[in-house]
Amino acid sequence: MPPIRIAEALMTNSYTNENFDPAQVNQNPYELPLENLNPANPYLFAADAHKPWFKRLRDESPVHFVEQSPFGPFWSVTRYADIMTVDTSHDIYSSEPSINIGDPPNGEALPMFIAMDRPKHDEQRSVVNPVVGAENLRNFEALIRSRTQGVLDDLPIGQEIDWVDRVSIELTTRMLATLFDFPFEERRLLTRWSDVATAVPGLGVVDSEEQRHTELMECLDYFTNLWNERAKLPPKADFISMMVHGDATKNMDGAEYLGNLMLLIVGGNDTTRSTMTGSVLALHQYPDQYAKLVADPALIPSMVSETIRWQTPLAHMRRLAKQDTELGGKQIKVGEKVVMWYVSGNRDERFFENPDQYIIDRPDVRKHLSFGFGIHRCMGNRLAEMQLRILWEEILNRYGRIEVVGQPTRVASTFVKGYIALPVKLHPLSK
Repeated sequence: MPPIRIAEALMTNSYTNENFDPAQVNQNPYELPLENLNPANPYLFAADAHKPWFKRLRDESPVHFVEQSPFGPFWSVTRYADIMTVDTSHDIYSSEPSINIGDPPNGEALPMFIAMDRPKHDEQRSVVNPVVGAENLRNFEALIRSRTQGVLDDLPIGQEIDWVDRVSIELTTRMLATLFDFPFEERRLLTRWSDVATAVPGLGVVDSEEQRHTELMECLDYFTNLWNERAKLPPKADFISMMVHGDATKNMDGAEYLGNLMLLIVGGNDTTRSTMTGSVLALHQYPDQYAKLVADPALIPSMVSETIRWQTPLAHMRRLAKQDTELGGKQIKVGEKVVMWYVSGNRDERFFENPDQYIIDRPDVRKHLSFGFGIHRCMGNRLAEMQLRILWEEILNRYGRIEVVGQPTRVASTFVKGYIALPVKLHPLSK
């Protein structure tokens, strides 16, 4: 591997929990001057209090300029149609150097192919895409089902458990270990590194940017050893081997290698595990929809898509304007940040009827924004859907109900919209 030039890139942001106001959770966004409306606060997402903020923006200022924030100035794009315009206009909006609102307020970001434009994006993505291609998906189905059955069979009936830890993390981390051909007994390292990569310092995962730097360097060291091992072997169908032997990736430096690792780990971990938990929560909150699912298990694929819309596991993606342009009647200048709030577009009343309701047989349910569109559409979307489908096929074969017995603990992040814990009890099938 080429020399590692990584120190600046690992210092991905200069903000901590102290930059955000926890009191914003208790504010009524309709009582604030419109120009002061800024929903990019991790406390809002941790408290599940973000919805009215986006509702007001969609109705009154769907392309909204935030002049001052911990992330610097940026445009909030909150309606479905405008988000689609940005997401598919690759000649106007750039993904470089980052797709996260907070990376970087200064300095460099870790390079990764989702944060690249053509042609480099397409070249690097094509190297690893076959791992989650159609042929491999067919090979994965039996393995995913066997593992899902094993995890569910180990759960106690009638006792409180944490669904996030026992099921969502366990299943997604097993799959990640397979995709990387990562040492299976150490697979929870992948979960830890995923959490570290996206955390706001001081909000429960890492205490400081220096701690994040240390842990991600440990991650890089670990994966560099795997890189060196794979380089001595013939190519195989795992992410590391394909990067080692791919023409577009074999000469990456350490920063680019780590960046692509974080992309693949977070993309394969946080999104699927959040939706696995979100599906349990949604079907508990909407018992009529659960009854509908039990009566017609053929609705499982539709339910999966509706959960991905309803949950929206990644709240936003960011772009930079390549040129002066107009969007929603607003003038956007070259170099300005443009944030596509998928979490808002998926609740846009102009596109979805009754968007705040969870409706598992919703028409055109696959038209949600959660996977993105255009060249950056999530390459693992079919694998995620398969994992969720199999999980619910197996759940319906085992349990009469999954009862949520306490409040969910949500991730404090403006990027990853997920769960830390969800207490549940499993109830047996009626005889």
